Amino acid sequence: MRLVWARSGDKGDISNIGVIARHPGLVPLLSAQLTEAAVGAWLAHLVRGRVTRHEVPGIHAFNFVCEEALGGGGMASLRNDPLGKGMAQILLSMPMRVPPALLGLLSGAG
Repeated sequence: MRLVWARSGDKGDISNIGVIARHPGLVPLLSAQLTEAAVGAWLAHLVRGRVTRHEVPGIHAFNFVCEEALGGGGMASLRNDPLGKGMAQILLSMPMRVPPALLGLLSGAG
């Protein structure tokens, strides 16, 4: 996604996905479209539990905590990515509606 950077990790059966806006002006758009429900629906094929979003305003970011997301986690999971390192990449492929005027904010970013 041209709008953000993302990184993910894990703790047990919980995946943690950090999403950082490439420009502070994009935060309202991201806040409106990257809701707990939208992210949960996008990751529903992997995440069986609750998705909780935490805002990180100092760095124009969001942190998503996805429960029951790794098939038991680490040693218990039969998944290809039992540690959730690829979850950020999956979230980056989520389609978003972006007004053309906001895309201009990215001309000098990232």
